[in-house]
Amino acid sequence: MSEESPRGTELRIGKVRGVILTKWQRVWNERFDTPLAVSDVADDEQLAGLRDGSLDMCFVRLPIDREGLHAIPLYEETMVAWVSKEHAISAVDEVTLADLDDEQVITEFHSTATDLVLGGAVLVVPMSVARGASRRDLTYRPITDADPSPVALAWRVDDENPLIQEFIGVVRGRTPNSSRTAQTRAASTPRPTKQPARPAPARTGRREQGKKKRRGR
Repeated sequence: MSEESPRGTELRIGKVRGVILTKWQRVWNERFDTPLAVSDVADDEQLAGLRDGSLDMCFVRLPIDREGLHAIPLYEETMVAWVSKEHAISAVDEVTLADLDDEQVITEFHSTATDLVLGGAVLVVPMSVARGASRRDLTYRPITDADPSPVALAWRVDDENPLIQEFIGVVRGRTPNSSRTAQTRAASTPRPTKQPARPAPARTGRREQGKKKRRGR
C-alpha cells in the first residue's frame, strides 16, 4: 500500500543519457501516490532545469558547478570507444587512450555523432550510452586507462520539498520503515501512556505465622 505523499504534486526528475531509473521508479510507485515526471536532458544542459526551476532533481554527470546545489555521487561508469564495425578497433577487446592518438575522437553525443562514427570517427562515451543506443553496424570497446564517468543526483539547496528526501531514500535503498515519511509519521503519533505499576499484594500468612511459632518454641 502506498504512503500518503508529503506533497500532492508530481516530482520532476531529469536524467542525462545512459541513466536508467526503472528500478527506482518501480520502488517509488509501490510506496508513494505522487507520480514521477522523468525527462531526458542533454549533457551540456544538465543543470539548466535545476537552475530555472523546471526540475526538482536531476541525474547528472560530474564534475558540475555545485553553487547552490547538493549532489550525491552514486556510481561510476567505464568509458568506451564507440566505433563502426569496420574500424580496426573493433578487432581488439580493449584500447588505451594512446591507441586513440591518431583517431578523429568525438567526446559529445549529438544527433550527427553516429554518422561521424560510421565515417571512421571514434566516439568516446560512458558505456551505458553506447549500450542504450546500440546499433548492428556499431560496436564499442572499453578504454582501460580513461577516467570513469561519475553519475550523481543533484537538487537545489534551497528546495525544501519533502518529496526530494523521499526520493533520495529510494535511490539509497532505504526500506519503507526507514523512510522520512515513516519517521515523521511515527514522531507525530502519540505514544500510549504507561499505567503505573500496581503494588504487590501484602503477604499475610502462614509463613510468618509459622516463623513466629518456631521462634516461640
